[in-house]
Amino acid sequence: MSADRGYEHRDIWRIAAPMILSSMSTPLVGLVDTALMGHMGRPAFLAAVAAGAMIFSVLFMSLNFLRMGTTGLAGQAFGSGQKRAMASSLSQPMVFALALAVALLVLQNTIIDASLWLITPSPETAARAEEYFYIRIWSAPMALTNFVLIGWLIGMQNARGPLAIILTINLVNVILGVLLVIYAGLDIRGVAAATVLAELAGLMVGLRFVRAIFRAETLDWSQSEALEFSGFRRLLAINGNLFIRSIALMFTFAFITAQGARFGDLTLAANALLMNFQLFLSYALDGIAHAAEALTGKAAGSRNHHGLALAVRRGLLWTLLLAAGFTIVYALAGIPIINMLTDLDDIRTTAYRYLPWVICLPLLSAGAFLYDGVFVGTTRSREMRISMTAATVLVFLPVWYVFTDQLENHALWLAFVSFMAVRSLVMHLWYRRLMRTGALIG
Repeated sequence: MSADRGYEHRDIWRIAAPMILSSMSTPLVGLVDTALMGHMGRPAFLAAVAAGAMIFSVLFMSLNFLRMGTTGLAGQAFGSGQKRAMASSLSQPMVFALALAVALLVLQNTIIDASLWLITPSPETAARAEEYFYIRIWSAPMALTNFVLIGWLIGMQNARGPLAIILTINLVNVILGVLLVIYAGLDIRGVAAATVLAELAGLMVGLRFVRAIFRAETLDWSQSEALEFSGFRRLLAINGNLFIRSIALMFTFAFITAQGARFGDLTLAANALLMNFQLFLSYALDGIAHAAEALTGKAAGSRNHHGLALAVRRGLLWTLLLAAGFTIVYALAGIPIINMLTDLDDIRTTAYRYLPWVICLPLLSAGAFLYDGVFVGTTRSREMRISMTAATVLVFLPVWYVFTDQLENHALWLAFVSFMAVRSLVMHLWYRRLMRTGALIG
């Protein structure tokens, strides 16, 4: 029984449950922003917020490697018990995050100009989007630092901190959005300012949790070696691989949107609606993946092969159980869910046609979520990059191009399901090989 200590089912849910809860609060912000701008009397307000939010989604999603890379380093430092490594696993990513934030601020004119050139909105929408962008860009230092704080806290086996950070950001964003737009009359500027202040509030909460851990573990900032070159070299290698992985994943989703548009507005809308099913799934499975990151990182740091195997085996069990539950729900209630998401009959009918693909997705993509967490915790970012880019270039795109003439939009869903299934299989086999050779823990 003692061999299981720290890797039991309750240890998984101690981290997974808060992360799932925090993820579920995120859509609330988008809904409130949409409602606020949707009542401004001019479509340009809503369109501008949508365009501006998309720009920041792309920017920050591509930089989310800051969170993943930090989790693996912190988890291994925690497992090793080395206080200097624990401190450095926070300070070095924070320096890196702030450097990236400064780069975004310096390049802000170039970013907004290039973004509006790609989106090509109307002149009024473009002007409003610029207003939104030039305010919200000042959230970059806080947002990127929050990525690091969340990653570090997960690696330190603390899920309450990330929950508090994310809930604070989302709730403050909603409350200030309502106050600044409705009561202060700041329209789109109020929405952007609310986001900046919400990220600042989240940062303050996160730093309180960090300070508590530093005191409990008797860590010292002077031990962190924040500018040590060797540490940065490893950090850059890990984050470089994760960045390429993120770009490949973003390309896949962008490709689905772009190609779906070729089949008309109904297909585009139906695909977007059905992608919400995958989003719902990710809220649950990402929670288990976060637990896998923390526990496998701890096991790798303490060189505990048995603990790592337990964490993966039990994480995979819960991942498959949750995925099976989603499959059953989607099979039994998929049509009512579609009807709840839209009252437009044409979109409903189109979505029904592609619903079987969505029903297949949870179990076929389950492994990709879990093993992402395992490889993050063990800092095997090279394997993550290779598996993601290979699935994109050798599976997703070929399946689409081979079957698109015969199957049209069905080919797009076949390509996506194949992409997720192959990622799951390849990462599982790679994990098995690394465990068999003892290479997963150096």
